[in-house]
Amino acid sequence: MASEELAQKLQRRLQLEASGAATEGEAEVAAAAEAAERSCLTASAGAELSAKLCRRHDINEGAAQPRRAAVFNPYTEFKEFSRRQIKDMERMFRLYDSGRDGYIDLMELKLMMEKLGAPQTHLGLKNMIKEVDEDFDGKLSFREFLLIFHKAAAGELEEDSGLLTLAKLSEIDVSIEGVKGAKNFFEAKAQALSSASKFEAEIKAEQDERKREEEERKHRRAAFRELKSAFTQ
Repeated sequence: MASEELAQKLQRRLQLEASGAATEGEAEVAAAAEAAERSCLTASAGAELSAKLCRRHDINEGAAQPRRAAVFNPYTEFKEFSRRQIKDMERMFRLYDSGRDGYIDLMELKLMMEKLGAPQTHLGLKNMIKEVDEDFDGKLSFREFLLIFHKAAAGELEEDSGLLTLAKLSEIDVSIEGVKGAKNFFEAKAQALSSASKFEAEIKAEQDERKREEEERKHRRAAFRELKSAFTQ
């Protein structure tokens, strides 16, 4: 309502100025309306800037609330890994996500590093999370967990990084052969086989495996029926 009234006053001022009949009082009203409009715009911009500054302050103080991340597809976003590798990473993530909340927090990461035989200090654990913590919530989502292996394979982690230690000590075979070796491996792999054909081949292999298991179950049931029939005759 206020914005409509302001627009009407401004339009009235333009009409009066065009006809040369603007009175001093009307001009003052129009000027006040224009000043009010500028004040509203300034207040709006100030509120937006204030919100951004508050968000940055909360991040720096470690009190920022996590923002809901967009749903992502690990198979299309992390194309350097095979389906089997991503599934292995997912199993490892779920193994240490003891709270079953979809995140690995500081204490869960502490337990993970102890299980891998590379315990870290409290500060070391916080620095590990900080390296891949894109939303500044102080814990690892599954996407951020995959970033550990992505950065390790791309040679983006320092040799003394706790995340590189995690990637090397995990039982997930991502062919980490040192910084340069891993990077060259994935570059060559990407050139040799497109992601689409790679996934299609793996899906087909999984389907063939399920068919084979189903055939074996059928044979076992048939053999059991024959054996049962022989005993009942």
